[in-house]
Amino acid sequence: MSRQSTVIARELRQIRASFSRIALSFRRISPYLVSPPPSVIAATASAAPVRRRPKLSQAQRAALKLQGKYMGTMRGLKPSQRSAIKKIRIEKGIRAAIAEAQKLASGS
Repeated sequence: MSRQSTVIARELRQIRASFSRIALSFRRISPYLVSPPPSVIAATASAAPVRRRPKLSQAQRAALKLQGKYMGTMRGLKPSQRSAIKKIRIEKGIRAAIAEAQKLASGS
């Protein structure tokens, strides 16, 4: 057997032994991974309860989308333009305000 093949064989044995040690370590910690320790359970139980998402009707969801679109278009406007758009929203409604805000944003 040549020197190169003995070096490779030795390295492969070391790799195999390393994998065996890693597998043994995983076997030792696996019970802890399946069920968390009591201290972790107590810490999560004392935390604030998870807030569930409200169920929205189609009309509510559409109104939220419009509001988001309105706020997004207002974001890029100057303060004077914003006040003009707010007046349009009061007089003509949110859709007209969004359309005008988009025109102002693309024109500037």
